[in-house]
Amino acid sequence: MIKNRPPVHPLLAERARYMRSHMTPEEKHLWYDFLKTCGYKFNRQYVLGTYIVDFYSPELKLIIEVDGRQHYDEEAREYDARRTAYAESFGLTVFRITNEQIHKNFPACCTIIKDMMEERYYLILSEDRKN
Repeated sequence: MIKNRPPVHPLLAERARYMRSHMTPEEKHLWYDFLKTCGYKFNRQYVLGTYIVDFYSPELKLIIEVDGRQHYDEEAREYDARRTAYAESFGLTVFRITNEQIHKNFPACCTIIKDMMEERYYLILSEDRKN
């Protein structure tokens, strides 16, 4: 659970619901062929402040973003940097993967994400033991 998460605006909640039912092919592939059954709970199209993130695991404090071509220009990179900084202000980690990476080598993408999940799990577990 995110501490101090701002209330979700009804319009953003509606937009997130729409986006869940209209995922990109790459998001669908990652969701149905990996994240949905990976062993950790993930939420799709999760609202965080004024942003909607692609996939969010509360247990791992991990956000996974699938970036298409619209993320490549300078303005989009600046926007993504602001989104990432905002998510990190809640103690979350943001991992970005491109559509191209998903297309070219999906098994490798899954391996990288799984390694990150395990790393996050053990990091959070060790932090919980300290507290």
